[in-house]
Amino acid sequence: MHDLVLLNTVYKLYTMGEVNVTALNGISLTIKKGEFVAVMGASGSGKSTLMNILGCLDSPSSGKYYLEGIEASQLSKNELADIRSKKIGFVFQSFNLLSRTTVLENIEVPLIYSRRLSKTDTDRVTQTMRILGLESLQKHYTNQLSGGQQQRVAIARAIVNNPTLLLADEPTGNLDSVTSMEVMNVFSNLNNKMGITIVLVTHENEIAKFAQRVIVLKDGNLLSDTISQSAMSDVSKMPCESIL
Repeated sequence: MHDLVLLNTVYKLYTMGEVNVTALNGISLTIKKGEFVAVMGASGSGKSTLMNILGCLDSPSSGKYYLEGIEASQLSKNELADIRSKKIGFVFQSFNLLSRTTVLENIEVPLIYSRRLSKTDTDRVTQTMRILGLESLQKHYTNQLSGGQQQRVAIARAIVNNPTLLLADEPTGNLDSVTSMEVMNVFSNLNNKMGITIVLVTHENEIAKFAQRVIVLKDGNLLSDTISQSAMSDVSKMPCESIL
């Protein structure tokens, strides 16, 4: 696997009145293509700030962020918007769906913003709905769906452009425990079967277990970066020649 994300001594400072707040304190890390990484930490640890920088929604105060070898801080606003629309998919806790439109129309939104819908795009939407088990619901309005179904629509919308990086911010926060596991199995399949690189913020250990790596932040510092217990268990079951 090649490095997809590289953060090199990234600081993020905010000024609140006369007080400077350090949200990220010299974070350095790499994420390889095809990895599934969970980011954990208490409120105020820097999780959201890190995700905003990874998603090209914010820029470091100092240090460098590279996505596929491109230094994001050197790009214009239009270039950053282009990267967000073509290379990054976003999934949020609150779904952020258009309630008065159908499942199909919600999934088409990123393609409409980036270009006119072509036959290839229509085929991609159909394939994405099939992957997420949404074909039978495509004509339903999203406000008619359960929370788990709505989150699957949000995931479908996030991956329909075939993004390089999928960012999920507390994607199970509004779901019950059973539905949360179903949604996390969707993320796991996207990573294992499709090779999509996923960075997921969560405060729940049960959710973090689905990831291959768990990064813990505290007060803007990288407290730990470890292989998850589930990933270690999977490796221990593999024959030696598969590990090498």
